[in-house]
Formats: sequence, structure tokens, C-alpha cells
Amino acid sequence: MIVRKSDRVLVQGITGKQGTFWTEQMQAYGTTVVGGVNPKKAGQSHCGVPIFATAKEAMANGGFDVSVMFIPPAAAKAAAIDAIEAGAKTVVCLTEHIPSHDVMEMHAAAAEHGTRIIGPNTAGIVTPGEGFVGIMPAFNPRIFQPGRVGVISRSGSLGTLVCLNLVRGGHGQSAFLGIGGDPMIGTTTKDALAALIDDPGTDAIALVGEIGGSMEEEAAELVAKTDKPVVSFIAGRASPPGKKMGHAGAIVTGDRGSYASKRGALERAGAVVVDVPGDLPAALDALMTEAAKRSGAQRLAD
Repeated sequence: MIVRKSDRVLVQGITGKQGTFWTEQMQAYGTTVVGGVNPKKAGQSHCGVPIFATAKEAMANGGFDVSVMFIPPAAAKAAAIDAIEAGAKTVVCLTEHIPSHDVMEMHAAAAEHGTRIIGPNTAGIVTPGEGFVGIMPAFNPRIFQPGRVGVISRSGSLGTLVCLNLVRGGHGQSAFLGIGGDPMIGTTTKDALAALIDDPGTDAIALVGEIGGSMEEEAAELVAKTDKPVVSFIAGRASPPGKKMGHAGAIVTGDRGSYASKRGALERAGAVVVDVPGDLPAALDALMTEAAKRSGAQRLAD
């Protein structure tokens, strides 16, 4: 799920206003966009790439690895399943407000064909210095710089703020993984955490969570098993009880999903949870210094 410069990207909905703008931004940043989809304009070109009637046609004419969807909610299921059945490795679903039953069908198709869905309602993924897929401001050097800290966020706006704070604190990012804020998403916090733990380019991880669901509690199981430092900010500490806040997935059910539950699980697993995003760089510095000391002591012991 970490985008690389070599990944071939297909833009579904490329000719729309948002599709056009973000395709141009992705291309300017270095993302390898190989084509777009719009059944009404098949055979034409747009943003310097060919337009196909379907993702299946695009796969048969050069192929692609990743599809990104600038598609309205009512048409999202058909577009996602088209890309999945075409053989996409990853589908980045930016669309929000997709009917729940449609989302279930999308996930079922993805499971059957071995496709990873990122989203729905994701802002996208970024590998600074290589490429990005979606609507994150990868091109802004105040927010994204190549580095060694992996960032996971359910929220695009919060993820942007955290990346800004990290750069201000002297830390670039190895990858940004925006998993989306809907209740039923294809890639969970735990999935993203596993990818960053396995990534040799990532030395530490910043996990941005929020109230609702149990993804952060489930991810804590991996935090406890990794030697990589993990810092976290959980949004929603001051949210009134019984209120739905922000994303559709920010719904607290029972004892799990609350701010206290998430913070407690992560801290017991060894993560440092800060009160405000601006405290993340200092917490990261402290953890990385401690990890370096342990590593040095281990080398001496060996």
C-alpha cells in the first residue's frame, strides 16, 4: 500500500474538475499516471494520457497497478468493481457517502480478487520524493519531506497537520497512509501499521487516530510487538458523550471506541500518546533517542 514511483496509476473520473486538477498535480510530482477512465470520452486523451471506456480496457492496453477514484457515490461501486475485476493491485477510493450495501459489495469483490482497497473516504497515500495518489498536498515542502517516519491517519486534514508538525520538528516522512474515515474501510489502522513495520525505509511511526470504532485498540497489538518507536495523537478527547463527531466512523460503541480506551490500549502497548499534535515531534525525538541507546547497548553486549 506504499506507493512507489514505478507504480502505474489509472485515474477513474479523470476528465472532471477534481480529476483533472489532481491528475496534473500527481503528474507534476512524479506519479506515473498511465491513463484515465470516462466511457463518454473513450479514445480521446486528457492530461497527456489516453482515456478508456473501462478499467478492463485500460488493463488490456498497457496495464496499471493502482486505480484512484474521482467518482460520485452512486457510481462508485461499479467503478471500484471494474478496477478490481480488471486486476488492480490497489484501489484508492476517495469517494464518501457511498451507500453501505455498495461498500460491502466492493469489499467482497476486493477479497475475491486479492485487491487492496484504501478507503472509502480516504485523502490518499503519499511517498515523499516518489509520488502520491489522491488529494494530499504532497507538493508542499512545508508539509511533506522525504524522511524516515511513517504516518497513518484516518483523517486527511489531521494527517496534513501532523505531517506539517513533523517537518517543522525536523522529521520527514517515509510514507503517509490515509486510510479513510468511514465505518467500513478496506485498509485498517492495523493493516497500515503492519506495512510500516515491515518497511525498511521507516524507522518510527506516527499514528493519528480518533474516537469511534476499535481500530486503534486492535493496532495496539502490533505496537506491543515492534521495536520501532510509535507516537500517537487521538482526536476527540473533549467530545461530548453520546455525540457523533466528524467522520461517519467516529461513533463510540460500548467500552471500546472511546478516547480513554484508545489511549489506554496504545500506552499499555508502549506507544507515547500526546495531548496535541504539536507535541508529536518532541515525543518522537525522545523515543528515537531511547531506541538508539538500547541499540548501542545491545551492540556492546554482543
